[in-house]
Amino acid sequence: MSRAGAGAVRHGVYAPPAPDRVLTARSADGSPLHVEVHGPTDAPAVVLAHGWTCSTAFWAAQIRALAGECRVIAYDQRGHGRTAAAEVCSTDALADDLEAVLAATLAPGERAVLAGHSMGGMTLMAGAGRPGLREHAAAVLLCSTGASQLVADSRVVPIRAGRLRTGLTRRVLGSGAPLGPVTPLAKKVLRYATMGPGAAPDKVEACARIVHACPRDVRQAWSHVLAELELGVRVRELAMPTAVVCGSADRLTPPVHARRLAAVLPDCRSLDVLTGVGHMTPIEAPAFITEKIRALVAEHLAAPAAVDAEERAV
Repeated sequence: MSRAGAGAVRHGVYAPPAPDRVLTARSADGSPLHVEVHGPTDAPAVVLAHGWTCSTAFWAAQIRALAGECRVIAYDQRGHGRTAAAEVCSTDALADDLEAVLAATLAPGERAVLAGHSMGGMTLMAGAGRPGLREHAAAVLLCSTGASQLVADSRVVPIRAGRLRTGLTRRVLGSGAPLGPVTPLAKKVLRYATMGPGAAPDKVEACARIVHACPRDVRQAWSHVLAELELGVRVRELAMPTAVVCGSADRLTPPVHARRLAAVLPDCRSLDVLTGVGHMTPIEAPAFITEKIRALVAEHLAAPAAVDAEERAV
């Protein structure tokens, strides 16, 4: 069984649906990327980029809800899910991988709504100035993410902000210790660090299975990249309409990050802070995230027939 298959729940809204098509995209350094396509080939396109320690399974609820009306494209970041680890881990590599996925799945000039969670949002920011993203991104959704100061602002270690907390947080998030099996204690720890206090058991279970399936060397390698993250300049290049969502109880990327992004994005259309929700917004608030994506599709990916009719009326 693949890592992604082993790391996902089998039943319910968080069980990953079978893709209509699977393909391999090749990044700039030759790294192969696992890509899934769900939904009609002629439907408006949505591209989903998951976060650190996750996989395409993380977007199961959104894929289920949208695949009947959209062409939903989801891919595994390098080292995650069904994509093998690569020697290079960097924000430039994330941007390269995104460009490769867009080139492999979208026709020249075709536009899509791009949604990224956590490291997936950082991927979109890293690629903001890239030709591939500028060609294909009609609108962007940034979920539970930040551009810099991730370790200093994290609230995973429950002490006052300062040098001690920053140092302890760096050690905790960068630990190479194995996570082990998904036990009741492991789920308690995961919920404390990554989810809101009221997260339902099925949501915690889904997140735990996905995160625990990530190899520890991959988890550790990417933690070092995130600890040194500095994408503030690139955020200002994300010129397309952008919506920002975060959870009020997010310990990994607290709302201060979302507010900073909203303040500097060239075209921020909305900022939503979801009360009581933690870091895992697409799983904790699946309907809300789905509706944000659906609204961006409706506003920025008008059907060609509708556009033609409007032009003729003018």
